[in-house]
Amino acid sequence: MRLTRRGLIAAVYGAGLAACAQSPPAAGRSRASEPDATALASMIRSGEVSASEAVEAAIARAESLNPKLGFMVSDTYAHARSRARQPLSGPFAGVPWLVKDLNDVRGHVTRKGSRATLGAAPAMGEDAIVTAAHAVGLVCIGKSATPEGGYLPTTEPLAFAPSRSPWDTTRSTGGSSGGAAAAVAAGVVPMAHANDGGGSIRFPAANCGLVGLKPSRGRLVDERPGARPLDLAVQGVVSHTVRDTAGFLAGTEAQGSAAVHPSLGLVAGPGSRKLKVGVLTKGFAGFEAESDVAAAVEAAARTLEGEGHGVTQTAWPMPASFSDDFLAFWSLGAMQEVAAASQALGRQADETMFEPFSLRMAENGARLTPAEIAAVQQRLLAAGAAYDAWIAGFDIVLSPVFASPPRPLGYFRGDVPFDTLRDRLIRDVGYTLIHNVSGAPAVSLPLGRSREGLPIGVQVSAANGADRVLLETAYAFEAATPWTDRRPAVRAA
Repeated sequence: MRLTRRGLIAAVYGAGLAACAQSPPAAGRSRASEPDATALASMIRSGEVSASEAVEAAIARAESLNPKLGFMVSDTYAHARSRARQPLSGPFAGVPWLVKDLNDVRGHVTRKGSRATLGAAPAMGEDAIVTAAHAVGLVCIGKSATPEGGYLPTTEPLAFAPSRSPWDTTRSTGGSSGGAAAAVAAGVVPMAHANDGGGSIRFPAANCGLVGLKPSRGRLVDERPGARPLDLAVQGVVSHTVRDTAGFLAGTEAQGSAAVHPSLGLVAGPGSRKLKVGVLTKGFAGFEAESDVAAAVEAAARTLEGEGHGVTQTAWPMPASFSDDFLAFWSLGAMQEVAAASQALGRQADETMFEPFSLRMAENGARLTPAEIAAVQQRLLAAGAAYDAWIAGFDIVLSPVFASPPRPLGYFRGDVPFDTLRDRLIRDVGYTLIHNVSGAPAVSLPLGRSREGLPIGVQVSAANGADRVLLETAYAFEAATPWTDRRPAVRAA
C-alpha cells in the first residue's frame, strides 16, 4: 500500500495533525513515529514532508496541548508560516521549535515571565542565539514560558498560567526553561531553545525526561565573557536525543576570532577511551539526595563501571556557604531588573509588577555594600578555581541534578515565603550552580525513574571546554539505557 503525503503526515504527527492524547504512560510504546529534529530535517530535505507541513503540524499540536500544559506564552505563527514558505538551509532546515521568552525575537514582545513587561513594545532586534538558530534552519512557532526573570527552578510565573509536566500535570517542569521542556517532552516540537544561568537547562531536562546540555561558557555564539567578573548564563537546547543536542551545538558554535574554545564540530557517537569517573550524591551544603535520585546516580555509575571505566566516590570541593554566595550574587541581577522597571514605568516597583521573591532578592542585592559585593565575587571565583582543580582529577563526574524527583507545583513558586523558599533552594538545588561559576559544561540525562514513574535526571559534568567527552558519554548512556521509548501521560498522539 502506497503511503500518501497526507498519510505520512498523519503517521508521523498524529491523525488530523492535531490529534492529541491524555492517557497513562504505555510501557514499551515506542517513539519511532515521532522523529527527532535530525530525522525531521532529513524528511524535509528529501521531500517526504515540506517545511510548511511540519510547521502546521507543530502549530496544531501547540494549540491542542498548550491549554493543558502552559508551555507557550505567545505564538509566532505568522512569522513561522512565512519563514516555512521561504527557501531554508542548514542542518535543521524547516524544523519547528520554540524560543524561550527571556530572549528577543524580532517583532515580538519579550515578557520575561513578568507582569512588569505587560504592554512592552515588540523587540526591534533579536538575540545572537536566535540569529544563529535561523542560520541552521530552525523555525520559531512561539515563545516558551519561563519563571519571572529566569530566577527560579520551576516555571510558575504569577503573570501566566503555570507550566505543567506532561508526565504528571500536578508536578513542576523545572525551570527556568520549563516551557521549552514541557513542549518537547509532550511531542509538540522535537527540540526547543533553552538557557542556563544556574541549572535552567538541566533542571527542566531532568524533570521532563530530556537531554539538557549546559555548554562550556563561550562555546556558542555571542557568549564571550563580558566585563563582569562572572558571566553565568549560556545558551542551548532541550531535546529527546543526544544527536539533536550535538547537532545544534555544532551549528551554533562560535567561530574564528569569536571562539573561546577550539572548534568542537559534530560529535556523532560515543568515545572509545576509558574514563576516570567521580561519583557523588551529596549537594553543596552537605544534604544527601533522596533515595530515588541517589539510586539513579549509583545505577549510572554501575553502568560505566560495567563498561570498564574507573569509578571512585568524591565530594564537592567548595565550602557549604557556596550556595548562599551564589544567591547573593544572583540578587544583584534582580536588583538591576527591578530598578530598570521602576525607572521605565516611573514608579516604585511593587507586587503588582514583580513577584515577592524577585522583590526580596532585589532588596537583598541593594543592601550589599561594594565591599560585600567584591567579597562575594572573590569567594565565587575561588569556588570556580577549586572546581577547576578538582575536576582535573577526573574525566567526568556523576551527580544528581535535583536532590528530589519533580516537586509538586507551588513548592518553588515565587510567592512562597522567602526564608522557606531559600531553604528549599539550598536543599534541592545543590548540584548545578558551580558549573555556571566555573564556566564548565554539564549535561542532564534521563537515566532514572522515581517510584511514581517520574523522570529523574543524572548530571554528567566535566572540565571547562570538555564538551566532547560529555556528548560522547551521553551517546554511550543513550545506547546502554535507551530512553526515547518512554512517553508521558500528556502527549501528541
